[in-house]
Amino acid sequence: MGVLNYTQSGRAAAITPSNTVNIPSVSGGTNTEGCILYTGSGGTIKVMTIGGDIVTFFSAPAGQVLQVRVLRVYAEVTTATNLVALW
Repeated sequence: MGVLNYTQSGRAAAITPSNTVNIPSVSGGTNTEGCILYTGSGGTIKVMTIGGDIVTFFSAPAGQVLQVRVLRVYAEVTTATNLVALW
């Protein structure tokens, strides 16, 4: 697994939280490197990291980038909306 530099993202896509499906790769297929998240509206975000950790971020502010590489955003618990995956 390489080191990714997310200082500036080259790709972005709106995502839909799912309890069973990982965020797909920006080019389609399996996403093994993860992505970081932009939170359009604040709230709670439950994620699975690339290391397999399941973590809930409470009170994530609107308009911020969550600097954690994630594979999945869970629909359960997540109240933040307008989430964008950045690669």
